[in-house]
Amino acid sequence: MKIIKKAKERTAADNRELRNTVQAIIDNVCADGDRALKEYSNKFDDYVRGELRVSRHEIDAAYEKMSPQDIEDLKAAKANIEAFAKAQRGTMTELENFSPQPGIYLGHKVIPVSSCCCYVPGGSYPLYSTALMLITPAKVAGVKRVAACAPVVHGTGDIHYKTLVAMDLAGADEIYAVGGAQAIAAFAYGTQTIKPVDMIVGPGNKFVAEAKRQCYGQIGIDFIAGPSEVLVIADTCADPKVLAADLLAQCEHDPNAKAFLLSTDETLAIETIAAVEKELETLDTAGIARRSWDDYGEVVVLDSLDEAVETANNYAPEHLEVNIAKPEQIINKLVNYGSLFIGGNTAEVFGDYASGTNHTLPTVKASRYTGGVWVGTFLKVCTNQWMTPEASRRIAPLVNRMAKGEGLSGHALAAERRF
Repeated sequence: MKIIKKAKERTAADNRELRNTVQAIIDNVCADGDRALKEYSNKFDDYVRGELRVSRHEIDAAYEKMSPQDIEDLKAAKANIEAFAKAQRGTMTELENFSPQPGIYLGHKVIPVSSCCCYVPGGSYPLYSTALMLITPAKVAGVKRVAACAPVVHGTGDIHYKTLVAMDLAGADEIYAVGGAQAIAAFAYGTQTIKPVDMIVGPGNKFVAEAKRQCYGQIGIDFIAGPSEVLVIADTCADPKVLAADLLAQCEHDPNAKAFLLSTDETLAIETIAAVEKELETLDTAGIARRSWDDYGEVVVLDSLDEAVETANNYAPEHLEVNIAKPEQIINKLVNYGSLFIGGNTAEVFGDYASGTNHTLPTVKASRYTGGVWVGTFLKVCTNQWMTPEASRRIAPLVNRMAKGEGLSGHALAAERRF
């Protein structure tokens, strides 16, 4: 292994101040409801809305600002996302009357959660694609009440019009102009205007992530997401300019985003660094991308593809690109990633917007134990069972003995009553 460009170490900073700040926001929203939300809107957004819920009139006005092409693009992207979500839903089948022994019948039902909130971040950019990614699979899953929220454009009191249209096209039942940790608290505990939900999904800044962490248990969440990441495995067949574009596509998200290149060829690695520097000269978002690349960009030359696989699995990235001549050589060896992009034709940004897979993915090594948001995020697999009288009498002595062994006489008695 040879490190050509090394990233800064991410330190395990003490987040006590963040935890305390978010806890205070949650407590305030629980105590004062809508009043607290409007106070935070005034403080952070420089605007106080009369109504937190977005009206049909506002949604229609947002459509008026869209070009026909903009609307068609959103519809085309949604169609692919919806089609894939439906295909995924089709793989989740119910199980009925499985019998481990005569007279005992087991099964499970696949049940959608009753309500969810899809949190769409608004920070630096209007991330309307995230509205499609969150709301569409929730609707396909069959969630009866799909609420959506997003921060307003600073000083206006309005959600960005493209985000608002995307929320509507995706099928949101309710839309609220509220963001930040206070939005998470509102949907977790409820206010005078906002009815609480069963689950909250979606990315956000560190305050949103911490609020989701603190509210977990009161509500379900997808996962706690951090800064965006991409890891690219490349060999001599890759184009340095393409690699540079893919790396910087992640860097422009956030100064804390990470772009990581693993190459089996040192010349390619050096040429890619040069291509990144050249692209940064003209990139509109170079202010953010430069900071991310300088601080967290990393380029490593490895002796073999097997070493690249081991490194990638240890890193467990959000996005993993395999840009090599024969991807099939290593695909089955890769086990830790949020989403996998196979071959040089498959840009990670295609998945960000329109190919159909979800872009709401685990970061900071969470892909070791979870995948991204998908239709199954909104579904519960709940078991059931029934028995014949004969089977009940047959299994009851076994359960009676096991319960007595644990010292649980009430359990033992409940079994004994069956025989």
